This record gives sequence, C-alpha cells and structure tokens, in this order.
Amino acid sequence: MLAHAVSAPQGLLVGRLDGVAAASVFANRYGDDYGFIGLYITRADVRGRGLGSRMWRAAQSRLEGRLIGLDAVPAWQDLYIARGLRSHWRNIHFCGVPRQQDTVSAPLELVDAATLPFEVVTAYDRRFFPAPRDAFLAAWTRMPGVKAITALLEGLVVGFGVSRPSRQTRSRVGPLYADSPEAAAAVLRGLAAAAPGRAVVIDVPETNAPALATIAGLGLRPDAYTVRMYNGAAPEVEFSGIYGVTSLEAG
Repeated sequence: MLAHAVSAPQGLLVGRLDGVAAASVFANRYGDDYGFIGLYITRADVRGRGLGSRMWRAAQSRLEGRLIGLDAVPAWQDLYIARGLRSHWRNIHFCGVPRQQDTVSAPLELVDAATLPFEVVTAYDRRFFPAPRDAFLAAWTRMPGVKAITALLEGLVVGFGVSRPSRQTRSRVGPLYADSPEAAAAVLRGLAAAAPGRAVVIDVPETNAPALATIAGLGLRPDAYTVRMYNGAAPEVEFSGIYGVTSLEAG
C-alpha cells in the first residue's frame, strides 16, 4: 500500500510502499496563490505501478487553486501538457569556471547579504519572484556551505546571488538577480571566488538574451536545458533581471 507523508510547511511529500520510501514530490506553497513542483521521483524498481500518478495528485491537491510552475526535462514535456500545463520558455543549464578579474568595476560594491537588513534582501527578491517567500529565503541563504552576496550601487541593492555546494567539484548558483549585466557578472564572480577551483552551474532563462550573453561571456558553456511550464499564464515579474533561477526543484 502507498501512503504519503507531508513535511509541512516545506511541502515535501514522500510515498511509502510497504513502509519504505518509494516516491517523492516537492509541492511548495509561496504566498497565497503560487506553488512550485519539483523532486518528482519514483524509485526505479517500482515504476509503472501508478505510484507517480498518485504522488502527482497529492501535489495538485496541496496546491489547489494556485498558479503552479515546474521545470520539465524535455522527455516529460508532453506528459505535463497532458496534465494541463503549458510550456513557456527554456532554462539553459550552463557550467564552467567563471573568468575572474582583479577588482569589481567601480562604483559597484559586493557585500555579504547577511550584513544587510533581511527585509532589504526579501524586497529585492520580490521583484523577480511571483510571491513573497521570506521563510524560504531565510533557510536558503543560511544552509551550511552557502554563500549569499549582494551588489550595491550608491548604497542600493542592484544584484543578489546565492551559491551552494553540489558534489565535491561544483557550486550551484541560484538565484542570480541583477539590474545590469555588470552587476550580474560581479556577483557571479564573487560567488565563484568564495569557492576557488569549483565549477559553477546555473540555469538561465532563454528569454533573457543579455543574461545568456553575460553568462557565456564569463566562460560558462551550455550543456542541457529544461522547460519552464505553468498551469496558466506566466507570472508577471521583472524577467530582465533574472540571470539564474533559484532551483529547478524550488522555482
């Protein structure tokens, strides 16, 4: 028998088969009307038995009445279309070691995000994300091994980025938001400098051509993509400032 347990409020649902974890899905609620699905996984040895479909229904039930987003691998795109989602753009996966420079271009200043009032960081994030997510950001930026950097211009935040360790030789960057390509490049370089020798991976919305050019100009190369999908119209945010999404599993 499959049962599911919810780890509220984070939204990780785990399906157990005969008492052992067999499937999962992440159905996170943001604000009052937005949700995101990720970590949709069924154990290989029990696939084809309808467990994934049951987990999907559980996720939809948790997010009922909300705009729901997810990032689909290309092979699953048609499945999600059949479930009522629509494709909107591709997130291009880049990997590499960013080219460094000796100094940050004046008058930009890079500072640890933890040195700023938390509400300043959340207000900046809100320009680029469809819903308030203060609790998520507090946890996201304070995990072990995480680095969060802001770029300031005359005392105002013009860039924000977070990196977290992934495997022994990589750092995952997300989100990366900026008011300009220069600020985005400075933040990404700062995050990379905090973990020297590690390759950086980042997922960049294909709809933001300056972002693609900026990341490629730093020496990173594309090697895969996912498809951003919603069960309705894409949310209205400042897409021009999104240089890297937070996570393919969390939005």
